[in-house]
Amino acid sequence: MFNRGQKLLLLKLLSLFSVVRGYNVLMIAIAQYLTSIYILAPNIPVRKVLFDPYLFAIVVASAIAIAAGYIINSFYDAEKDLINRPTKSMLDRLVSQRFKLSTYFILNFISVIFASYVSFRAVVFFSLYIFGIWLYSHKLKKIPFVGNFVSATLAITPFFAVFVYYKNFQPVIFVHAIFLFLIILMREMVKDLENIKGDIAHNYQTIPVVYGEKTSKIFITVLGGLTLIPSYFLVSYFSVGYMYIFFYACMLLMLVFIFFLWRSSTKVHYLVLHNILKFIIISGVLSILLIDIDLLLNRIL
Repeated sequence: MFNRGQKLLLLKLLSLFSVVRGYNVLMIAIAQYLTSIYILAPNIPVRKVLFDPYLFAIVVASAIAIAAGYIINSFYDAEKDLINRPTKSMLDRLVSQRFKLSTYFILNFISVIFASYVSFRAVVFFSLYIFGIWLYSHKLKKIPFVGNFVSATLAITPFFAVFVYYKNFQPVIFVHAIFLFLIILMREMVKDLENIKGDIAHNYQTIPVVYGEKTSKIFITVLGGLTLIPSYFLVSYFSVGYMYIFFYACMLLMLVFIFFLWRSSTKVHYLVLHNILKFIIISGVLSILLIDIDLLLNRIL
């Protein structure tokens, strides 16, 4: 049995994991490796990709910078989250604001150290990325349209780092990136609908706060329609193997999503819609394996 001190330490570790959203960071790292193996470096043996020290440094630098980003975002949103996410906030507040800030600076320093192993350009890239996350959390997220666009851009930036490393400029990569960007942008706008009470209370000028929920739903619907374009191109003009199943399913799910979007009016409704988009993103990452089911075995050597 744990004593009181050990239980408190365990709760604080759980709180820190909650703040940095470790599950999201892990998923992004997995996505970077799968993207490298199946899309960015399809002709390189899997073993070389998995044990490439430079790719490892990029993935770790990305993961640590993202974790630090979640911390600074939590730092600035602490009061707002008491309204929007009261249960999670109670857990997150087990870690003091001072400790969060100290951890934020330490993690950013470690991220840059890993980037320095790759190149000076990588140091500049991740330094700008870290600054971009801070600027978004401190200022830009309160500006309608700009906050959503910057957030979605920052979400796909770690993949851009891997993309630059492999210098693969094939059109299929850009089409995949556009699809992911649109889904993430939709998710950010749904989060604004979900968090509207806290945003109003703390003067966050998001789209639903400034222009109303109906306008926000129109933008999300347009974005949902736009996701059908890269999905169509990927299944019709590019070789995506059995991943076409994912894109067809996504087209159908998007229609269902839009249907329920216009019937949603409460935080619970928007939370469900948010989780649908999160499911699309996670299943999309895992569906990369369907591009070539035998590829992993054939390229292992």
